[in-house]
Amino acid sequence: MEKRGRGGKPPTSPAPQLQPPPPPPRRERKPSMFEREAYTQILKERLRDSIHDVQYVEPPFDDSIADLGKEWKSALAKLKFANSYRMEPLKKFQAHSVETKVQQILTENLKDVKYDDKVFSRLSLDLADRILSAVKEFGYHRYKFIIKVLFIQKTGQAIHIASRWIWDVAWDSWVAAKHETETYVALALVFALFCE
Repeated sequence: MEKRGRGGKPPTSPAPQLQPPPPPPRRERKPSMFEREAYTQILKERLRDSIHDVQYVEPPFDDSIADLGKEWKSALAKLKFANSYRMEPLKKFQAHSVETKVQQILTENLKDVKYDDKVFSRLSLDLADRILSAVKEFGYHRYKFIIKVLFIQKTGQAIHIASRWIWDVAWDSWVAAKHETETYVALALVFALFCE
């Protein structure tokens, strides 16, 4: 005779165990920018739609990441700044005097230069460094400067250059200087941003 429990139902055989679904296939891990081999590959992927070619990229570090982090933290630990409680600069950015200096630098360095894209790639960096050091000599404390130097070949085309920034209208400013020859136009832009 069958033995029945409280519910009056006969005992049933255990249900068949359902197999869990197979795990989805693992996706390949993206290369990290901190791996030396992957650094150039990542830059090429980011610039693939651009007209620039990445021929060789110097790795950003020689030591391991852990050592780099320790050096960075120790350097920050040494720097301690007291709050100045100043909300405005000691000396406001004077656009006219900076524009005159930048125009003078462009005129002196480009007076006999003919258009050559290979020369201009190096020359634009050199001019940006000269302009930055000249602007820093004016002594505008707590300002950060962004320098852009553009060379545009004259081939009968039109060009539009636009920049947008979020800044404080009272203290931040910008300057543009232009040097024009028969074959090209050199444009230097200096953005001065006050940091409280």
